[in-house]
Amino acid sequence: MQINTPPRSARGARNTRNTRKTRNTRGPRRAIRLTRRGRIALIATGAVVAGAAVAVPLLMSDDEGTSRPTSLVIPEGRRSAQVYEAVDEALALPAGTTKKSLAKAHLKLPNDAEGNPEGYLYPATYPLGDQPTPEKLLTAMVDTANKKFTGAPVAAGAQRNALNVYQAVTIASIVQAEAATKEDMGKVARVVFNRLERGMPLQMDSTINYALDRSTLTTTTKDTKIDSPYNSYQRMGLPPTPIANPGEEAMQAAINPTPGDWLYFVTVKPGDTRFTADYAEHQRNVAEFDRTRESASKEPQSK
Repeated sequence: MQINTPPRSARGARNTRNTRKTRNTRGPRRAIRLTRRGRIALIATGAVVAGAAVAVPLLMSDDEGTSRPTSLVIPEGRRSAQVYEAVDEALALPAGTTKKSLAKAHLKLPNDAEGNPEGYLYPATYPLGDQPTPEKLLTAMVDTANKKFTGAPVAAGAQRNALNVYQAVTIASIVQAEAATKEDMGKVARVVFNRLERGMPLQMDSTINYALDRSTLTTTTKDTKIDSPYNSYQRMGLPPTPIANPGEEAMQAAINPTPGDWLYFVTVKPGDTRFTADYAEHQRNVAEFDRTRESASKEPQSK
């Protein structure tokens, strides 16, 4: 979830908690400011898969009788670092092996990626084969992403929204991180575009979490002042890269956002995400979210 700022004018915003001004420090890219999403919604509905990615329980015994996974599942929204860890685990390799193999993989990434595969490790089920290697798996993921992202529908959708494909993938990664349901994805994407059009900073907790390599509901004032290109509270426009690896539904939302005038949203409780263009209404929704979370924290924990 995010706490959004009200527009000062068509070109700016003021922070809701601390009434500090946000300045454009990025330059060419335009920005938006989104709401705090309530990742609790995913956790409560079981949509978050434990761990980075999952080696599916399809096992094969090798010559020594040891069982090993035959496939690797990469869920939507996993960060590249999580994918590397999952590949290491699935192939029983020392930690860090897959990340070190990037140079040898010669991945076919867009020029804008500058060698960083974030956003292009496509979520899917990948067979490990007889002689799996990190390079083979990473190549399969990127090749799958290229097939999904560079086809005519996505390219045309990106162009229709004045984006290149890499920017569309970046928006899709934010949508994937912020939206709890398929329906919400289209609305979150629309909030992104509405804010960009108004010159508002994104101020998204999901980008702060990416910068700090964490996942949390709480973003402090100190967090919003970190020196990072992914600090969308301080920097204008989209982050420099995707913040996760989005799936097909998030990508479709990024190129076909739901029509609407929303500028703010907050997941008050699981299944109840509220979108609005009115800042005062949004503040009331945020207050209800805070009360709901406070109440939940006081409930006795089952053992």
